[in-house]
Amino acid sequence: MKATETNFLQFLKGPKQFVIPIYQRTYSWTKKQCAQLWNDIERISDDVNLSAHFLGSIVYVEKGLYHVTSVPQLLVIDGQQRLTTLSLILSAFSEVMEEQIKNCESITSKKVRNYFLFNAEEDDDTQYKLLLTQKDRQTYIDLLERNEFEDDFSKRIVENQKYFKDKIMKSQLTLDEIYQALNKLIVVDIALDRDKDNPQLIFESLNSTGLDLSQADLIRNYFLMGLQPKDQEYLYNQYWYKLEMKFDKLPDSSYFDRFIRDYITLKTGVIPKIGFVYEAFKSYVTEHAHLSTEDIIIDVYSYGQYYVNLNLRDKDPVLENVFRDIRGLRVDTANPFLMQVYNDYIQNIINKDELITVFRLVESYVFRRAICSIPTNSLNNTFASLSKEIDKTDYLNSLKAAFLFKTSYRRFPSDEEFRRDLLIKDLYNFRNRNYLLRKLENHNRKEIVNVENYTIEHIMPQNKNLSVEWQTALGSDWEAIQLSYLHTLGNLTLTGYNSELSDRSFTEKLSLVGGFKDSPLWLNRSVSKFSTWKKESIEERANILAERAVTVWLSPTLSEDVLKRFKKNENESKSKTDYSIEHHANAFSSETHKLYDLLKTRILNIDSSVHEEVKKFYIAFKYGNRNFVDLLPAKQTIKIWLNCKFGELHDPDHLGRDVTDIGHRGNGDIEISLKSETDLEPIMDLIQQSFILNSDSE
Repeated sequence: MKATETNFLQFLKGPKQFVIPIYQRTYSWTKKQCAQLWNDIERISDDVNLSAHFLGSIVYVEKGLYHVTSVPQLLVIDGQQRLTTLSLILSAFSEVMEEQIKNCESITSKKVRNYFLFNAEEDDDTQYKLLLTQKDRQTYIDLLERNEFEDDFSKRIVENQKYFKDKIMKSQLTLDEIYQALNKLIVVDIALDRDKDNPQLIFESLNSTGLDLSQADLIRNYFLMGLQPKDQEYLYNQYWYKLEMKFDKLPDSSYFDRFIRDYITLKTGVIPKIGFVYEAFKSYVTEHAHLSTEDIIIDVYSYGQYYVNLNLRDKDPVLENVFRDIRGLRVDTANPFLMQVYNDYIQNIINKDELITVFRLVESYVFRRAICSIPTNSLNNTFASLSKEIDKTDYLNSLKAAFLFKTSYRRFPSDEEFRRDLLIKDLYNFRNRNYLLRKLENHNRKEIVNVENYTIEHIMPQNKNLSVEWQTALGSDWEAIQLSYLHTLGNLTLTGYNSELSDRSFTEKLSLVGGFKDSPLWLNRSVSKFSTWKKESIEERANILAERAVTVWLSPTLSEDVLKRFKKNENESKSKTDYSIEHHANAFSSETHKLYDLLKTRILNIDSSVHEEVKKFYIAFKYGNRNFVDLLPAKQTIKIWLNCKFGELHDPDHLGRDVTDIGHRGNGDIEISLKSETDLEPIMDLIQQSFILNSDSE
């Protein structure tokens, strides 16, 4: 490797061509990065004492790249964003001179083009100092040649060149001052020897001063950088570029990174942190050394197509209808599992009806949990491992069993729990409100109603100053009824006549044009059967809608015989390190066992998602994946550790002991001893505080 500090303009001079490899990302500098560079140029010009300004490095391979030409072709490994942006500045600079908008005595437009943008004596592609990648290449060439742009031109190339041209024209600096500033730009010229240097390792170790590479960019480069140019071109064009084009149709560029993360999760069962996806991917490739680069790229390509179909649109209208409902719930954590199911469908392991059943079960699982306010923080791990719980010889039954066996915060809410929470939940302020009403309205309906064309209507109005008619209809407790039932299921519907209905009486809302009796919507037919609207009416309609909801979002059902078969398999697969409370039986005395039972009941009553997990050395109580209190039984006392820093809790009785630097079994830095029932209340207050702190951090 040869590294030399050099003047940037001198670096460009002479016959040479910088080639951006096909696997590199397209030009991606935004106006923000361009503005920063332009500000640097103006600052350099203003500071007469500044002799140079360092831009960063440009790394390239100088040997054995392509066919031999009269112009050395240099494959750019790092620095392409800076190189491209500076070339756009030089292009804009030459155009301003050419159009005689400003004069320059230091250099002519022709010399700028011949020195820095073109290899003046060459023809064909070798005449250009810089050859970009993909569609950027033609756009950049058309820009230099003043040609009309193609329909799919690279907007950033064109917009950034125009940005610099406008800045040059409007600048208080003369062209000579700008040119002198450009002459102060310094880069580190790093030339690699292909036979001796490892471009990939060098690429990874560089600190870019431009726009950070995405995890997907790093993975693409990792795959293709070490291949011969022909292999690079084949694999990139045949698979990776096609996949990138599909992902370009998604709302933002982060989807590709998220897909790669979900792909690794699917393959390994471990969820990598978002900033370490690249490292996780390299580990996966290393562990599967028997697979070729092409094998892995083809597999990524296949799952990438599934991901796009799940998150954008599937060609099959029946599947698209199912996928759209999943999208509506915005449950990205399910993607690893759903991609695997999709792959099983493509591989004919399951048929379309089975695929739909699986997706509907996932939809019900996620939605029922949302209605029942079960924390979502465990869903990523649940879905990361769910495919491993499926017996592919009995796909649906094994999945249903897996759901039915889940308890505590991973549970699939029963019909009873789902129905109960539907009746009382504030659904007007619920994130999936429109999804809920759409599904209820369109259940078993062929002529689909688009709820986006309607607004939410409160049958009993929101106005705190209810009319006398409404107060009379609701009765003497009208204020309490409005407070309790206003945003609940029974009082919500859809209408296209929100302004007409407004705060009118129920009788008027029923009978006017566009009112409930005049509406074609099923949701309004369930209202029009009532002649008055009061507490009992709201409750009765809520029960009607809740019964419908139980049939829309089905729970898994299995016969006892089938469930027993999978229960046996589940028990056989359990780890030998699973423990029950009996593991600690000898540690208790009868008094401390009674005390533990009282304490356990109080802790579990804090929240429906709190659950007990017996460990080898202590008993944990968790919210989601996080311990907030750990217990160790003994004959005379129960040791309690709270998962907090000492001093974080309000402890007026000084019950907690600081064990920050003292070895102990449980989690956290606060230790308490529970010796009698009289200490239960103040200790529960501290446990409640720990729960709040830990649930807020989830």
